[in-house]
Amino acid sequence: MARRSSPTPPPGDFEERILDVDVVDEMQGSFLEYAYSVIYSRALPDARDGLKPVHRRILYQANEMGLRPERGHVKCARLVGEVMGRLHPHGDASIYDSVVRMAQPFSMRLPLIDGHGNFGSLGNDDPPAAMRYTESRLTAASMSMVESIHEDTVDFGPNYDGSEQEPGVLPAAFPNLLVNGASGIAVGMATNMPPHNLAEVVAAARHLIKHPTADLDTLMRFVPGPDLPTGGRIVGLSGIRDAYESGRGTFKIRATTAIENVTARRKGIVVTELPYSVGPEKVIAKIKDLVNAKKLQGIADVKDLTDREHGLRLVIEVKNGFVPEALLEQLFKLTPMEETFGINNVALVDGQPLTLGLKELLEVYVDHRFEVVRRRSEFRRRKRQERLHLVEGLLVALVDIDEVIALIRSSDNAAQAKERLMERFSLSEIQTAYILDTPLRRLTRFDRVELEDEQQKLTGEIAELTEILESDTRLRNVVSTELGAVAKQFGTPRRTVLLAAGAVPSAALTVPLEVADDPCRVLLSSTGLLARTTDGEPSEGSEQRARHDAVASAVTATARADVGLVTSAGRVLRLPVIDLPQLPAGGAVSLAGGAAVSEFLRLEAGERALALTTLDESSPGLALGTLQGVVKRVVPEWPANKDEFEVIALKEGDEVVGAVELATGDEDMVFIASDAQLLRYPAGQVRPQGRPAGGMAGIKLSEGARVLSFTAVDPAVDAVVLSVASASGTLAGAEHTTWKVTPFEQYPRKGRATGGVRCQRFLRGEDALAFAWAGAVPALASAANGSPVELPERDPRRDGSGTPVTGQVAAVGSRA
Repeated sequence: MARRSSPTPPPGDFEERILDVDVVDEMQGSFLEYAYSVIYSRALPDARDGLKPVHRRILYQANEMGLRPERGHVKCARLVGEVMGRLHPHGDASIYDSVVRMAQPFSMRLPLIDGHGNFGSLGNDDPPAAMRYTESRLTAASMSMVESIHEDTVDFGPNYDGSEQEPGVLPAAFPNLLVNGASGIAVGMATNMPPHNLAEVVAAARHLIKHPTADLDTLMRFVPGPDLPTGGRIVGLSGIRDAYESGRGTFKIRATTAIENVTARRKGIVVTELPYSVGPEKVIAKIKDLVNAKKLQGIADVKDLTDREHGLRLVIEVKNGFVPEALLEQLFKLTPMEETFGINNVALVDGQPLTLGLKELLEVYVDHRFEVVRRRSEFRRRKRQERLHLVEGLLVALVDIDEVIALIRSSDNAAQAKERLMERFSLSEIQTAYILDTPLRRLTRFDRVELEDEQQKLTGEIAELTEILESDTRLRNVVSTELGAVAKQFGTPRRTVLLAAGAVPSAALTVPLEVADDPCRVLLSSTGLLARTTDGEPSEGSEQRARHDAVASAVTATARADVGLVTSAGRVLRLPVIDLPQLPAGGAVSLAGGAAVSEFLRLEAGERALALTTLDESSPGLALGTLQGVVKRVVPEWPANKDEFEVIALKEGDEVVGAVELATGDEDMVFIASDAQLLRYPAGQVRPQGRPAGGMAGIKLSEGARVLSFTAVDPAVDAVVLSVASASGTLAGAEHTTWKVTPFEQYPRKGRATGGVRCQRFLRGEDALAFAWAGAVPALASAANGSPVELPERDPRRDGSGTPVTGQVAAVGSRA
């Protein structure tokens, strides 16, 4: 028990009184009063207009201030001050937060405040500016919320100090609670309602008006699920069905994503829509935490490219070697890219918090609209009846206007004139007062015609309003028609995609996260593009020619291995195969889907990519030929801890013109010089050397000659030699250019470091070869831009002259 003593009484005849109060009763009573105050006055929305008191007061006061859409914006501080001073004495922060939320298009499906300035960002990553900077006014949608509020459509009550009157509910021309949703935490209860599509909700409400006994399944044909302002995808519809039936349920929201090539080297997951109330900064922070904790692998970088023009765009770059689909499933599982929304439809009905299903919510709103339209019709009919009463009295006076004027002039005072008019013409006191107050200029013949037209119009309007009030069918039609007009004016297409639980297969269950270390071929095209492809049957149309289809070099590797790129400077650069773009399997002839060497490796000025090597130490080794006729076989001992290393010590002015990885060691090495000398000898004549060595003599060059081509050809396969002769050894601008394709077996083997044999006889005007190549067939030639060039027929004459060139050949290689 607790004892509460009254204050000490003043001296006199008063006796001290002590009241004993049970502390349990006192706590219960005080807590219930507090809980009811929080529930009714702050935390829960009214089921009729879907607004909490603070939101309702903001809209009402903004309307009273004249902040309509056709007028200019005013500072939010002014609106907040008016609301706080007149209606809502709970601090400016809570009022301004409510103004901000009603202005955010990513929070409200149909914003009620037209904001000007920084009103925050999705997920509150960027907080709104202070209210002294931002400006606001009502939107057209919020005008329909307060429409006809001064036509006795809703009840008013005193404000906190009794000095003002405020509405207990707004007329609400559209079902705001379902359209914009609500959230709030009260004492012992909470509400969390998702937004919906206006057109869908109105369609369901209109169906319910026409068919009051409609069941939930019928209504869900119109409202299949929430429609969130931020879009996204709702996965699983069973929880939505439960919420619409009982008022409680859950559903999952997934971000809208697409897998794209974000760079030439990498794929990425592009996020264009996030779950409701989730911002990009929250997702980025979570991804970084998971990557740092080594709980998430495969993320190369995360970029937020969101802007006002393109909207949300979050790019998550995926490391090469990881499957984007499987990584996306992990992101859904571990980050806010997939969130669970718990529906709890708690709202006030007649001042009591109730949990409502979809049909109950629609019924409460529809009944509210019936009451609003009924009261509005009664108000308008009453106003028109009052006006008709005055018009009829004025028409009576106009019939005998001379007698009326004479009667007024003969009266001693206004009171006597009023009594005499009432008695003479059987007028009411209101009609008589109106006649006496009417200026003489209104008593013309034209004004009488206007009054008769007005009388007829008022009579028709009164009859129409009476029909609405006396006919339930007519009342329902009016409410349904007005709802349809609102939906037509403010309705927008659905943003959120609804997916059944089985409609979204989980890639994580079927696809491993990392790319398997499968065998593949690494290709270098004649135009300097790199790619990888797996072996398979040739695809349909693979025999057709295409750009970038001449393969200058190809090696066999695995997806997670490294290969080497040999350059003209005698260097080998390590290249991870997994970084290369993958071409379709099965004999694709075009390397247009590849990426340039510069995307992966940095070459020095003037340095060219020549060939690929496997970095396999069990191979016969790499063979090199230089501009000055040096040949070298490199011992396959590659340093594992270096990304680049030299494989030949070049003399000053020399460079590597050809490189090839030997397959068996039984190939023939082939030099072709600019003076049309070709030297062929077995690879066994070249002793393998270590990487620092400078090689040995490969071909004996005549004065002024240089090596154009160095290759290794398997004598067991069908091969050819292509030679192109021109003036001064150049193709560009040459007046006389010829070429010739000769079978490889026409050239006999000679000893190493000899001069070889002639491969083409120069015609008049030709003095050097401009291009040469030897290799297996079928061979594909291409121009400098990669376009295909058709080669001439074979000429069996080893020392014969060529035929005129039909295309500018720049490279020759095999089919991809």
